[in-house]
Amino acid sequence: MTKSKQDPLLSAADGYNAGYAEQMAERALRERGLIPPSLVDMLESGAAGVAPGSAAAGAGLAGAAASEDRLRLAAVAGALVEDYRAQGHLDVQLDPLGSPPPGHPSLKPEFHGISEQELGSLPAAAIGLERHGSSALDAIHSLRGVYCGPIGYELDHMENPAQWDWLVDYIESGRHRRALAPERARQLLARLSEVEGMERFLHRSYLGQKRFSIEGLDMMIPLLDEAIRLAVSGGTQRVLIGMAHRGRLNVLAHIIGRSYEAIMAEFEGQVARGLQTTLPETASGDVKYHIGARERVATSVGDVEISLAPNPSHLEHVNPVLEGMARATREQIAGRVAGHQAEEGAVVDVVHGTAVLPILIHGDSAFAGQGVVAETLNLCRLPGYETGGTLHIVANNQLGFTTDPADSRSTRYASDLALAFRIPIFHVNADDPEACVAAMQLGMDYRTEFGEDIVIDLVGYRRYGHNEGDEPGYTQPLMYQKINSHPTVREQWAETLVSRGVVTEEQASGMVDKVAERLVRARVSVKEGSSAGSASGDPAEGTGAPVERRLRRRPSTLTEEGPADRVETAVPRERIERLNDGIHAWPEGFHLFQKLDRQLTRRKEQFEENIDWAHAETLAFASLLTEGVPIRLSGEDSERATFSQRHLVLHDTETGERLTPLQHLSPDQAPFQVWNSPLSEVAVLGFEYGYSTVATETLVLWEAQFGDFANVAQAITDQFIVAGRSKWGQESRLVLLLPHGHEGQGPEHSSARLERFLDLAAQDNIRVVNCTTPAQYFHLLRLQALRKAHRPLVVMTPKSLLRHPAARSVAADLSSGEFRRVFRETDPPPAEEVRRLLLCSGKVFYDLIGQDSRAEGTAITRLEQLYPFPEEDLLAELAAYPDLTEVVWVQEEPANMGAWRSIAHRLNAVADVPVRYIGRPDRASPAEGYAAAHAREQQRIVTEALGL
Repeated sequence: MTKSKQDPLLSAADGYNAGYAEQMAERALRERGLIPPSLVDMLESGAAGVAPGSAAAGAGLAGAAASEDRLRLAAVAGALVEDYRAQGHLDVQLDPLGSPPPGHPSLKPEFHGISEQELGSLPAAAIGLERHGSSALDAIHSLRGVYCGPIGYELDHMENPAQWDWLVDYIESGRHRRALAPERARQLLARLSEVEGMERFLHRSYLGQKRFSIEGLDMMIPLLDEAIRLAVSGGTQRVLIGMAHRGRLNVLAHIIGRSYEAIMAEFEGQVARGLQTTLPETASGDVKYHIGARERVATSVGDVEISLAPNPSHLEHVNPVLEGMARATREQIAGRVAGHQAEEGAVVDVVHGTAVLPILIHGDSAFAGQGVVAETLNLCRLPGYETGGTLHIVANNQLGFTTDPADSRSTRYASDLALAFRIPIFHVNADDPEACVAAMQLGMDYRTEFGEDIVIDLVGYRRYGHNEGDEPGYTQPLMYQKINSHPTVREQWAETLVSRGVVTEEQASGMVDKVAERLVRARVSVKEGSSAGSASGDPAEGTGAPVERRLRRRPSTLTEEGPADRVETAVPRERIERLNDGIHAWPEGFHLFQKLDRQLTRRKEQFEENIDWAHAETLAFASLLTEGVPIRLSGEDSERATFSQRHLVLHDTETGERLTPLQHLSPDQAPFQVWNSPLSEVAVLGFEYGYSTVATETLVLWEAQFGDFANVAQAITDQFIVAGRSKWGQESRLVLLLPHGHEGQGPEHSSARLERFLDLAAQDNIRVVNCTTPAQYFHLLRLQALRKAHRPLVVMTPKSLLRHPAARSVAADLSSGEFRRVFRETDPPPAEEVRRLLLCSGKVFYDLIGQDSRAEGTAITRLEQLYPFPEEDLLAELAAYPDLTEVVWVQEEPANMGAWRSIAHRLNAVADVPVRYIGRPDRASPAEGYAAAHAREQQRIVTEALGL
């Protein structure tokens, strides 16, 4: 907007408010509707050249005196309104322990150079708030009650005008802030009696045993009740919850419906029947505050399936895993509805995610401190990862293990990270039950309206130490003096209801006694052994809670790998030819990038004798899709691929239109998804793992841009991928594609840390391969997708071999054969002449066979599968050379890396002679940083191995 002396607002404003007045004018003209209409009309009439004091200007004020002073008052009052909306949360009493809110000077009229008397003389209509009173002063007092009342609203970061307007209208209408009806108030008291009663009973009965009590944040359970009730009434079929250990046992008991007997059995050292029935006999299990649960629950408004995802001690790493589970669940429901909606009349809002509600419960220190939280929040609007809106609850006990907030974050609130992602945040005092319920009502209604994430910052405290064996008084003595004398939220709510006449003191005490009696009966039952194995027990009695429990055990679906797991991976020749045509087809008039056009045309024509890695991969995908196997591939730049070899998504050079041929092979094919992920490893790998545990028949693949990128996601690998089956019975057929190989590209782009995966391999938990031909990769992908036993697959994928002329397959290799775990060279010396056998894996094989000569009697064999170790296949290979005098393991990685130290004992166990090592010596770094140094070392290894 151009400044002008003809602008009545700018000329009327004094120097203190001139900047704000100009901002208001520009905002009104740019984004009509974000300030009161009366001010917009006034400003636009001024911008059009209406002179101050003219009749036209007077009309613009709808009959009010068009004096310069009145214009100034309207602008300044508008500034005060905006500051209440933006800064009011800073004056909300959020701390149950009584620390005063910081406040903000802009919430006072004098900060803006206006008095209450002046506000009283200004009609509320002049600032568009006539529903809040007759004068601007009435409106300001009303807004103070709204924005500095029991809930702190953070909205000023919201960029979408429709969302901001909706929230402001909703909040200022107050429709969510109504006193609870007597029956609901009694139900809430009964629920709090259960929550507190269970924790106190466990504390007395199992003194010092870890349980990570919810006490101080007891309202989290009624909040979850409210969220589930609202979700189910809106059509939600499944609720998925991810959380760390704080309050987890209470969630298991009162949200999932696990019986008190089952929980106490674990405290007694018993293994409750039904809790981990899906685990194989050799599994390790997990502690009681890490395991998950999944039950069908009947609520007052309909049935819903509720899952609590298992979670390790890496607190927030369950976040992306849960989101992946929610995405897969949502797609499953959408697919079922799409197939059966006509006859069943099912209606599911897939766009806004009504069918599925993901809930993440965060710790305050962890939400602010752990990077995986930011990576997960970044997924919330990405097309390949969004879930229709996640409910985030920050379980804010104002303390880390022993660390104060001032030492653990640089932000005012623990929830401030969400500001960057334009997610609305509602802060609420955990000792104010009605405010908590109101905040959840607002949050869930917003999610329903926009299908977006919300954050509820539930501010409470932690009654005991980090765990029940910890003494918090060592480090926070003053805080715990307050806590020790602070009444619980149940006690406060009971007192409130007694004062309102909703319950009597005897009725409130009776609720406590009833819960205590149930808990005593449960412990006696466990002690006597009559119900120690029950996972269900009686549902909650007489609580009036909105959710009744009906529990159903699920049989184990885990499968062991064995001979019956063999599947046919070859594809008939005629079908391979049709698939080759299909993956190279695009509509007439589709303008392909010229260089890519030549590349794909050449690839199609060389199908018979020259199939490269990416070609074989695409054919494997096509064969599976047309057999009904869904596929999801994601990673940084996976559509084109890091090394520009894949090109699954084509782009029209004239229109920008996108085309994915794999999605158009046949009318009845399975879905194919390929997504360029954000520049994230831990969140995306966690997401894909979670997705794979739900979409168990889908081939889910995650690709690292370079293999070393997987290092950043090591917590997901260590605590979920390799251990999830043993700890929780959680199966996955997730595939990790990790580019690996020493090509002189420096330390960080050489190694996928093969040794780490082999070190983590045990009890048939994963599969680790380093295959060397496109046909091997083709058969491997099909085997992974079709075999019955689900295990994660780690593939050391190539870089230079993507285009290496010797690393090629022919069509016949795809239409016959299978994945070979041990694979000899194409033309080995006669068996009776072989005295030296070189064993290797991966790219170094091509370095060895690429030499013109080798020592006489030297043969080369590749181990394509490194775990499970192919002992029988290797024994057969060694037996084929009866006169061996030397067996050598050759690798390009340093001796302390790669496969050598993980498999040396296995090699020596099957070989009749000691196995010798040739490769790089122990190194701190995976590879040389200089190409010349790399070339020298690589040549040394090859020369020594070949005996030259």
